[in-house]
Amino acid sequence: MDFILALVMGGIIGWLASIVMKRDASMGIFWNIVVGCIGSILGRFLYGMFMGGASERMRDNPFNLETLAVAFAGAVVLLLIMNLIQRGRVR
Repeated sequence: MDFILALVMGGIIGWLASIVMKRDASMGIFWNIVVGCIGSILGRFLYGMFMGGASERMRDNPFNLETLAVAFAGAVVLLLIMNLIQRGRVR
């Protein structure tokens, strides 16, 4: 059940990040899920690098507000990198 919930949350986070980065029309539901899940991994890695590791709340409950905010930030960073690679500039 956690896996399905992670896919749904990844899709929502990827969709919200694509709206923020103005890529919503060019991405389908599959890519929203991929961006949300990979962005979550990237966000957690960057959060760990700059903040000295994941907090207790992030380890205990993967679906709290702090974890979702980190996943959203990671998805936005991933889309920013994708924009730079695909177009050579940030939209």
